[in-house]
Amino acid sequence: MTSFKAIRARAEKRKGGPVALKKLLPDAPDKKALTKLADDRVLAEITRRVFSAGFAWSVIEQKWDGFEAAFLGFQPKKLVVQSDDFWHELTRDQRIVRNGAKIMSVRDNAQFILDIAGEHGSFGKFLADWPSSDEIGLLDLLSKRGSRLGGNTGQMFLRFIGWDGFVTSKDVVACLRDAGLDIAEEVKSKGDLAKVQAQFNAWAKETGLPYAHLSRICALSIGENYGT
Repeated sequence: MTSFKAIRARAEKRKGGPVALKKLLPDAPDKKALTKLADDRVLAEITRRVFSAGFAWSVIEQKWDGFEAAFLGFQPKKLVVQSDDFWHELTRDQRIVRNGAKIMSVRDNAQFILDIAGEHGSFGKFLADWPSSDEIGLLDLLSKRGSRLGGNTGQMFLRFIGWDGFVTSKDVVACLRDAGLDIAEEVKSKGDLAKVQAQFNAWAKETGLPYAHLSRICALSIGENYGT
């Protein structure tokens, strides 16, 4: 396998040097911030990612104030006690994107968050305690216990909520394959995910960098993203 030092050097060359590359990296993950994260903000981010999947993100962002109002500020305890009529009315609410299955996922995910919070104190604490070396285990849990959180949606939720992990985007996968990892062009199987996890674990040990930085540098080192 190619060392991460070589991958980083390639990314720096493409992006204008070490300083320019550093500016393109996300903030370093903060476990203390995750621990303090309120459960309503977790549900809000889950909902944002679920509705953004397969849809124009800009539309979701433009409507977001409406989402906050329609879903009662994403307070899990308030949402799980709402009647079926409340949820049915949301399918006609023009403040949000009226996708019935995704609307109902909010109710399911509110209960999911309450269950996890009951087991761990809060969903944020649960995330903060989960090791980055087992992202695939966390993704499996999100997929099985959450609603519509499988595949890329779960990965994007973790990235946007501030959890330290990788994302198997097109460019990241291209980087991994170019480095010598034997995986498909689209990482979907558990076997391929395990290989990706093992490689990021190895690179984290090699560099000491956060997984989110490894993932972003990997993506910036290859493909068509030559600009800043």
